[in-house]
Amino acid sequence: MTLAPDSLGPTICIGEILAEIVATTVGTGFAEPIPLIGPYPSGAPAIFIVQCSRIGGDAAMIGAVGDDAFGRVNLGRLKRDGVDVSGVIIDPDLPTGTAFVRYRPDGTRDFVFNLWTSAAGRLTWTEAVNDIVARAGHLHVMGTLLGNPVIWPMIERAAHVIKARGGTISLDPNMRKELQTDAETGARVSTMLAMTDLLLPSGDELFIAAEMSPESSEEQAIDRLFSLGISEIAIKRGAQGSTTYQVADTVSHAPAFVVKEVDPTGAGDCFGGAYVATRRLEMSVDQALIYANAAGACNVTRLGPMEGAGTREELDAFIAGAEWAT
Repeated sequence: MTLAPDSLGPTICIGEILAEIVATTVGTGFAEPIPLIGPYPSGAPAIFIVQCSRIGGDAAMIGAVGDDAFGRVNLGRLKRDGVDVSGVIIDPDLPTGTAFVRYRPDGTRDFVFNLWTSAAGRLTWTEAVNDIVARAGHLHVMGTLLGNPVIWPMIERAAHVIKARGGTISLDPNMRKELQTDAETGARVSTMLAMTDLLLPSGDELFIAAEMSPESSEEQAIDRLFSLGISEIAIKRGAQGSTTYQVADTVSHAPAFVVKEVDPTGAGDCFGGAYVATRRLEMSVDQALIYANAAGACNVTRLGPMEGAGTREELDAFIAGAEWAT
């Protein structure tokens, strides 16, 4: 078993909690008044941990929100979905982080963020955070946060504590080639990869993590990452499904589901939350891939970054009636 069992303690995520507001018209940017809908609870770590909890995993969130309506929307959602929020700080001065999103005609997105100058940027290690980390069984890390001077020290500290008690770590790299030119962030990526048990890449992230050219073979990149101590790699392939490689030369693949996409935001985080939770609940890789694909597929059918995150019963019903991609 690659990941520590759920019985060891909750899966935890550290990072941003946001309110997301979505433009209802397709277009470019926010240069003129346009209709908007929201707020939706958001933030990649929050989306991940909600899906983890909804499918049946023990889950806790470490983050910060403002003492405002957007903060209450997020806390209410996390609590309703069974996430332990005792490690979420309510900042009395700064507002909850926000993300305004508008889709372009080609499917790409324009964003306006208030992230690290919001409450999210004032996250600190409190006694409540210490209590959660001390009993956690697994840490899930978002690679985008490795360059953040506020969040990185907390991730590194939590990782050492959790590994020392027999827990495990998963990493969704979210890597960009630009990070390779930042020596400090590059060193943090290397530190994190050395502690990672499960890697959840998509696209060229597999090769970036392995420090190899995309012209290299997937198997070469996998072997390189296994040499660092990673023991399981679940690759998100979108419409082509997903594939897991394990150290013992075991390869598993699950096709995607055919759905009508409404909002792709959060699909990868829901995939990760479902995959980590089901593996920690000691399901097989084949089962985990099917649930993870279903979680990502269900989420894109609803407007809002975590509005389609499914329970196990909901995902079972979806799988039973869904069409598999060919």
